[in-house]
Amino acid sequence: MTERTLMQARAGDEQAFRELTDHYRRELQLHCYRILGSVQDAEDMVQETLLAAWRGLARFEERASVRSWLYKIATNRCLNALRDSGRRPRAQQPPPEPPFEPAEPTRRSEPLWLEPYPDVLLDGIPETAPGPEARYEAKESISLAFVAAAQHLPPRQRAVLLLRDALGFRAAEVAAMLDSTETSVNSALQRARGTLDARLPGAGRARPPRPRSPRERVLAERFAEAYQGGDLDGLLRLLTDDAWLTMPPATLEYQGRDAIAAFLTGGARWRDGRPIKLVPTGANGQPAFGAYLQDAHADILHAHGLIVLTLEGDRISAITRFVDNSVLPHFGFPRTLRAGSPD
Repeated sequence: MTERTLMQARAGDEQAFRELTDHYRRELQLHCYRILGSVQDAEDMVQETLLAAWRGLARFEERASVRSWLYKIATNRCLNALRDSGRRPRAQQPPPEPPFEPAEPTRRSEPLWLEPYPDVLLDGIPETAPGPEARYEAKESISLAFVAAAQHLPPRQRAVLLLRDALGFRAAEVAAMLDSTETSVNSALQRARGTLDARLPGAGRARPPRPRSPRERVLAERFAEAYQGGDLDGLLRLLTDDAWLTMPPATLEYQGRDAIAAFLTGGARWRDGRPIKLVPTGANGQPAFGAYLQDAHADILHAHGLIVLTLEGDRISAITRFVDNSVLPHFGFPRTLRAGSPD
């Protein structure tokens, strides 16, 4: 940032303002997504953040960087949105259930209104974005498991943990962003870390293949081949012993090959021989697929949600099935495909 650009923006030059803020848009959207768990809500908060920054630019005192100032605005906008239940009507609705009588789950969880984050939106975010005090690597803090675990934290703890451990801001910076004290920030961070550590996979587990690496691609292709071909035994061989199948916000959760097999068998009976097609994509830095189900009476396939895989070594440790088709446009997927069309 140059002083001249800042002066021009303060004088009402919209182009100068964009020069100050545009290169932070993607990382701000990811930050809002981590807090809210929704791609659309995150984009709305970024729009509100930039509008508030434009209107409040005259009051920017340069005690912090433009980036820190924007994060302060974005974080507080997200916290306000979480407090305002009227802005998040879906969270007031009962969670969906599968369209068939499912097998008895391993457990029932609280509804988790979480959406997957398209990998295409991660392009352009600098790899050096996390500060030196960050506790998690960038790829860890965008993973579905991390974001899902963060949603179980109280909003203020969630914001503190993300600002400190995902982005690496210092305690004093976070205290200024939240109009709080360093003592309060450190206390909230300690509680948040305890909750998150209890929900994330433990240490010592095999690391996943690098995103978009040949190892990842081969494992994802083997899953797609087995899933589309109805090869249940082949699919189960790809899973870790303690793998999970979840369907947020549905409360049903299945762990282990037997439980997952029972659920998938019920789904296959409901499809009654109709083919299902998986179209590869990426979500939260993980392999994912748009799912399409053959129409029973027409030469067309209908959108059938999104599947995200969590990998551990050369196995799959979690299958997350998003049944809400409203997430598909964020990935560039249409509502229908013509049968026989290429991926």
